Amino acid sequence: MRRYHLVRRADSQLKRTLIYYAIGILVSLTIGAILLISLGINPFQYYGRMFTIGLVGNKYGYKSIEGLLKVFVPLLITSLALSLSFKMRFWNIGGEGEFLIGAICASIVAFNSSGMPNFVTVVLMCLAAMISSGIIGVAIAALKVRFNTNETLMTLMLNYIMLYVIRYIGDTKADWNFFLREDSERPIFGSFPESAVMGGIPLGKFKLLWAVLIAILLTAVIYIYLKYTKQGYEISVVGDSSATAKYAGMNVGKIVLRTMFISSALIGLAAALAVSSAGTISDTITNDVGWTGIIVAWLSKLSVPAVFVTAILISVLQYGCQAAATQYPAIDVNFADLLQGIILFSVLVADFAANFRIVRKEDAKHA
Repeated sequence: MRRYHLVRRADSQLKRTLIYYAIGILVSLTIGAILLISLGINPFQYYGRMFTIGLVGNKYGYKSIEGLLKVFVPLLITSLALSLSFKMRFWNIGGEGEFLIGAICASIVAFNSSGMPNFVTVVLMCLAAMISSGIIGVAIAALKVRFNTNETLMTLMLNYIMLYVIRYIGDTKADWNFFLREDSERPIFGSFPESAVMGGIPLGKFKLLWAVLIAILLTAVIYIYLKYTKQGYEISVVGDSSATAKYAGMNVGKIVLRTMFISSALIGLAAALAVSSAGTISDTITNDVGWTGIIVAWLSKLSVPAVFVTAILISVLQYGCQAAATQYPAIDVNFADLLQGIILFSVLVADFAANFRIVRKEDAKHA
């Protein structure tokens, strides 16, 4: 009797991984091309517009870049935040919920900031979002440390709880609900006052939002934190073996609490920057970064530079699909989501194939 086993490859070759990735992307694009042809659309034209995010032949191309950066910043920060917790084998699947908590708290500040200076308002929004999300992260970590609860289930449930909370806010007309427009007969989220809208550096018609600069600076800070600080080293040791960390005299519980606070607070920061850049809040404000961030983190092997590059590529894919879909009436946003899913799934399969192999083993009892 022959048995088959999955075995991790002993050697991790970058060349092999890139080849597998290329094959996965090629397969996914081929599947997408078949679907496009079935809809009567030229796949080369569609892909050309997708990968150029609609810049070619667009006199408002700067708007496309601004839109791309609004997708990129929350995804990058959320992916970096999740990488921190994943590095110590704490499975924080609650990025969506933590993002929504931060967005709600940042919006509370925004809707009550009339007359305040823009810089002060945005800073207060960021602080409110970071503290609220960080507290939730610490609470879940404390339950894990004290009672050994399953952090995957706890953080996963948080996503749905917060989704229903923000939907309740968006559907309920009441005197207390300052989130909604007063001049609308049906419930609809209002726009932030000018004092709460993210500013930036004007470069001609293009405006480089401060959020982009904050995200780039944050990437450098997290890289230094993980690579050159004692706290970063402790995260790696706990991730490799909590028993070893305890033997070395490290306070594992304290490390878990501290890291989860930082991780969740960073997701809250991403939410504050997102709502401030958008100038409003909605139940779709996350753009699924809590889920996509998990994919980005794992494809990047939890490496900060790789997270930065992967987040750019995934953002181009997401925004490019949306830009291409607007050109063709036969395609809606659902097709864009479908194509993104096919590509991401193919890349994940390619990553799995690059790191594992199937071996055949003879069963000695039946030899």
